[in-house]
Amino acid sequence: MKKVLIITYYWPPAGGPGVQRWLKFVKYLREFEIEPVVYVPENPAYPITDKNLETEIPENLQIIKRRILEPYSLAGIFSKKETETISSGIISEEKNQGVLQRLMLYVRGNFFIPDARKFWVEPSVKFLKYFLQKEKIETVVTTGPPHSLHLIGLKLKKDLDIEWVADFRDPWTQIGYHSKLKLTAGAMRKHEDLEQKVLNTADKILVTSYTTKAEFEGKTSKPVYLITNGYDEENFEEITPDEKFTFSHIGSLLSGRNPEFLWKIFSEFIKENEDFSNVFRLRLVGKVSPEVINSIKENKLEDYLELIPYVSHREALKFQRKSQVLLLLEIDSEETRGIIPGKIFEYLYAKRPILAIGPEEWDVQKILKETGAGECYNYSDKEAVKIEIKRLFSDFKQGNLKSTSHNIEQYSRRELTGKLANLLR
Repeated sequence: MKKVLIITYYWPPAGGPGVQRWLKFVKYLREFEIEPVVYVPENPAYPITDKNLETEIPENLQIIKRRILEPYSLAGIFSKKETETISSGIISEEKNQGVLQRLMLYVRGNFFIPDARKFWVEPSVKFLKYFLQKEKIETVVTTGPPHSLHLIGLKLKKDLDIEWVADFRDPWTQIGYHSKLKLTAGAMRKHEDLEQKVLNTADKILVTSYTTKAEFEGKTSKPVYLITNGYDEENFEEITPDEKFTFSHIGSLLSGRNPEFLWKIFSEFIKENEDFSNVFRLRLVGKVSPEVINSIKENKLEDYLELIPYVSHREALKFQRKSQVLLLLEIDSEETRGIIPGKIFEYLYAKRPILAIGPEEWDVQKILKETGAGECYNYSDKEAVKIEIKRLFSDFKQGNLKSTSHNIEQYSRRELTGKLANLLR
């Protein structure tokens, strides 16, 4: 069985979407004659944790841990709240940022390039050079964000005769939050130079979206492969959908993903339709930015709002199956066209109608169209969204609100791991 070293920052007990991709790949790789070995930090500063995910780690998996210097831990001395907010990606709009948050964003963007985990690179390279030779491992995978982990692969590739696969769960210089890091021109050039070195040195590049694949193919001649995220087949007892007409968003809801026009539509329906008012509920599960909550309250929806803090992944899956309609929201920006939230694949498996709102030419639109699992709209499509909600409500009243999705098996984690194994052999 071929051994492959996987270098990742996020690993159980980390919670959130960052841990899911490689935890699931590792779960199935042995079925395809690949023996994974995982390298992770010993003392990470995870913004959220989910102990339940530890039960999914395969038995007898070799996990190597080395200590990491975490600047976020030091920053927490000055403001634990601001540190947790920034490290989890919930960055306020500039007009709502305090002096401390502005300063922390500037320091993060210009002094920690490519990111705050950069101090793990050199000690990891020193240790792994010996470890790879001792274990006779010839294939290494790095996955980011944090993109500093790709610098580990870059240095190992230059010093050893290994095959290096760089996996980008999100873009690098085109990632949405880069514009909020207050980067100087010099810092931006450093990011671009490092990205170019990684893209031109890795033997193979993995991406999770169509847009990122096209972007990277314009930057390098190295092969770029698309392997999306997916869903894991879970055993659940039969879950009956809510009696109320619930619209649920599962996962972090950043200030940039605030569809104010949608809240206004809900508010208008409540005023105009008593039947709608009696059954409508808006459920947000996970971390939600204050700007989003304030916007919802401004539209007089607080009495219809159900806020549920971060829950375990398994509980999140249950909420998906309970909901009448699942909301998928993305920032309205050209930079986010290639962001395919991992939750969409779990939404597909939940078999509930999906209402997606995001940028023009969003990659999500292609997935929803080919599976028939829901509808995707731009932020300018207010009237079309109103019509869709009316249709969904009509189906709900008739007891006929369901998903008619098809062709989703291609997104099962086992199927996707098979594609990955073919690239690693």
